[in-house]
Amino acid sequence: MEAVNQPIVKEIVFIGGGHSHAIALKLLGMNPLPGVRLTLISDRTHTPYSGMLPAYVAGFYSFDETHIDLRPLSRFANAQLYVDRAIGIDLSNQKVICQSHPPVAFDYLSIDIGSTPNKISVKGAQEYTIPVKPVAKFLAIWNQILEKVAENRDQPLTISLVGGGAGGVELALNMQTRLLNILPKEKLTINLFHRGEKLLENHKNWVGKRLETILIERGINVYLKTNVKEVNHQKLIYDSDLNTDVIVESDYIFWVTQASAQSWLKSSGLLTDLDGFILVEDTLQSVSHPHVFATGDIATMVNHPRPKAGVFAVRQGKPLFENIQRIVLGKPLKSFKPQKEYLSLIGTGDKSAIASRGFFALESRLLWNFKDYLDTDFMQRFSSLSPMKATKPKLVEKMTDEMRCAGCGSKIGSNVLRRVLKRLQVIEGENIILGIHSPDDAAVVKTPKDKLMVHTIDYFPSLINDPFLFGQITVNHCLNDLFAMGATADTALAVVTIPYGNEDKLEETLYQLLSGAQKILQETQTSLIGGHTIEGKELAFGLACNGLVSQDKLLRKDGLELGNVLISTKALGTGTLFAADMRYLTKGRWIDNAIESMLHSNEAASKIFLEYGATACTDISGFGLLGHLLEMIPKRKMRIELDLNGIPVLDGAMEALAMGITSSLHLQNLEASNYYISNFKAAMDFPKYHILFDPQTSGSLLAAIPAEKANECLKALQLAGYQNSSMIGKVIDKEQNNQPIVIKYN
Repeated sequence: MEAVNQPIVKEIVFIGGGHSHAIALKLLGMNPLPGVRLTLISDRTHTPYSGMLPAYVAGFYSFDETHIDLRPLSRFANAQLYVDRAIGIDLSNQKVICQSHPPVAFDYLSIDIGSTPNKISVKGAQEYTIPVKPVAKFLAIWNQILEKVAENRDQPLTISLVGGGAGGVELALNMQTRLLNILPKEKLTINLFHRGEKLLENHKNWVGKRLETILIERGINVYLKTNVKEVNHQKLIYDSDLNTDVIVESDYIFWVTQASAQSWLKSSGLLTDLDGFILVEDTLQSVSHPHVFATGDIATMVNHPRPKAGVFAVRQGKPLFENIQRIVLGKPLKSFKPQKEYLSLIGTGDKSAIASRGFFALESRLLWNFKDYLDTDFMQRFSSLSPMKATKPKLVEKMTDEMRCAGCGSKIGSNVLRRVLKRLQVIEGENIILGIHSPDDAAVVKTPKDKLMVHTIDYFPSLINDPFLFGQITVNHCLNDLFAMGATADTALAVVTIPYGNEDKLEETLYQLLSGAQKILQETQTSLIGGHTIEGKELAFGLACNGLVSQDKLLRKDGLELGNVLISTKALGTGTLFAADMRYLTKGRWIDNAIESMLHSNEAASKIFLEYGATACTDISGFGLLGHLLEMIPKRKMRIELDLNGIPVLDGAMEALAMGITSSLHLQNLEASNYYISNFKAAMDFPKYHILFDPQTSGSLLAAIPAEKANECLKALQLAGYQNSSMIGKVIDKEQNNQPIVIKYN
């Protein structure tokens, strides 16, 4: 989370990462509203740009060239990013209901979630066709098809598309282009079905005729005046002119028809049209709820109805930004009137295009170049992000900026704590005598007589813009110390810093954070028994954790034995990745992958290590792999042979290191290398060498396992979900005066 210098007094929540929201967030990053917190809820971290979708399908562009990366954009806008699916809105309590997160409170809400194809009326279409919207799901399936086709080049392939508008025609042509790079022409059949008498009925007659000619010339079967009445598994059934059913077999059937809206919008109480799209005024506000905005495909402008086309979503981005500013400041909102006609540039799959606007139509390769320029220029807005210099806002009303106290005066009020704890519904274990629900000055816990108590503490600022996930990651990180010693987690005390804000904003941030923490604590059967909270400039969280372990199960760092094999449970790289993320130099999917790793608890791994006779164990955190490995080496005749090639690394970490980006603790970790590594001068020429010093958050456990049990132990870890677990070294004899670590890199 970015530091805040002014108390949070308003919450603006964006549902969906569509074109309008991407533009509005970019502008809000350039023109921040002090005292306003932004939150983006999106089920994807990469938003496909619809204008480049067909050309991406054809293989003319890469994934990154055609997708807006919402992670750096959110950081640029200083917005929280919740990677989750909105499934409802509680308008009475002003909360967004999410699939995974706790309800998200808002003062103002904006919705830009696109649409889905309307296929309910056709029997079997819901079950047996591939909708083109949502685009992200379609692209995932399309890429799977390409992989499968590439593996079976000798097998014939038939694809059918239903829908003869611009989207269906353009997609058919570009699909053919891509597939003919894999299959011989005689192996490929593409069918296009359309209910109307001509293609692209909303365009000039010449446009549809010309595209029909191109389709036929390229061997694509065009079925006009065709009413698809049923779809079965790999079968499409339509009415013929002879009033008989015709069955067309297809390996894949794509649905590119009229759009529909998500059903939960109407059930939320928002006023919608007959198709379920949100009705909005010229100001882009909901007709029924003025504090809710809607743009893009999901909105219908009452006074200016337009087709569901991406061009209108792009044009609505700036007006949305301006009206969000104005509604926060209490100023009159501006009206937006979309153009009646717009230029359509329809790619024909061969880097040529047809332009259509009103009565104007033209075909040319230069038009594709023009389209390429417009599209790449639009995407460039979101790929060239850099931290904004602090500026004094010109349009923002003066908000409360009272002096914030230090000492115990910085504590979060008892009313907030009481409400949050009531919402959390914390359940304490039977061993808790006095815990979080007691008003006493300290917690009291009963401990078994035959167990040792293991204590640990950790605390750090948030590295992601999502307090719910940050709570989970922090608990995993803090519990790692217990698991590394073979202990089971028992109790925890929380230490929290919440960014300055009004009472209700403090409550929501604390609730999101502790909800995430409580999720992991419950999974590990750990009781939250108390804690301390203060206000500060940035979100920070930590836990003092207590665990229990039997004397004979206690694992320590210095238990290495000759012949032991070293096994780690996770890949390295969180330090450099999040350092790069702060500089807008990562890809969202790299951070997604890192977060997935950090959310994976090491509790099961600890039990597996004990089962397979681990003699020593530690967790890899701030001092990096090498620093924590050095703590394991006893002052005896032993040394570690570390296999550089066997060390797993998170996606993107090597790219970040290649850019020279390291965590602020990396250099201190590196300074000791020439003293402890016998062949560091040769090894440091290998790029992977530098990952040894990368600080880790919620990182790996590193255990020493007897050699005869190492293979079975590794199999057990991988079956338990630790896909990046790996043997990374072994304990060998130490010759006189040799340094304790030697790097194997061949």
